[in-house]
Amino acid sequence: MAASVQEFDTSNPATPTTLTTATGAINHPTTLSITTTTNMIPMASSSSSSSPSSSTSPSTLSRYENQKRRDWNTFGQYLRNHRPPLSLSRCSGAHVLEFLRYLDQFGKTKVHTQLCPFFGHPNPPAPCPCPLRQAWGSLDALIGRLRAAFEEHGGKPEANPFGARAVRLYLREVRDSQAKARGISYEKKKRKRPPQPHPPPPPPHGNQ
Repeated sequence: MAASVQEFDTSNPATPTTLTTATGAINHPTTLSITTTTNMIPMASSSSSSSPSSSTSPSTLSRYENQKRRDWNTFGQYLRNHRPPLSLSRCSGAHVLEFLRYLDQFGKTKVHTQLCPFFGHPNPPAPCPCPLRQAWGSLDALIGRLRAAFEEHGGKPEANPFGARAVRLYLREVRDSQAKARGISYEKKKRKRPPQPHPPPPPPHGNQ
């Protein structure tokens, strides 16, 4: 990883609670919540958001740019609360997968298991105890924003952990499994081309 990448400050992390994963203990704050268009994604609360200067900052940034900045701050907080703290230069695709799985606890999308009678039913007629997960569309959009933010902060495209093959395969697996469990299709519909007008027939040649 190039040394020019702007690192997150991993010193003096906030007081965390502990989340245990397959790769070790991860500490995370208990006050994380922000609403995206489809799911609840935990967001980092930054001091700049409450500073007087932020209230007078120009509102020229698009909704996408604002969301990308919040996502980047959230991932930075996740790295700071990691145990041991994780620097951006040491972050790999495996850590990104760990982050995505961590986000599932904040998901709002019902994903039916194969034992559920509503498996594959797009509109279940009754509630069920199946788990809530982050929707594939939310994760896919999140990775797209973080991938762009990584390179905007000095990261090289070939070293971008958000573009790792393992991350792409994971997103594809989530898409396919959720499509089956929810009885929906994520395939993009092909736009029908409008019918092309036929050229007018050539004028008949007169008899010489």
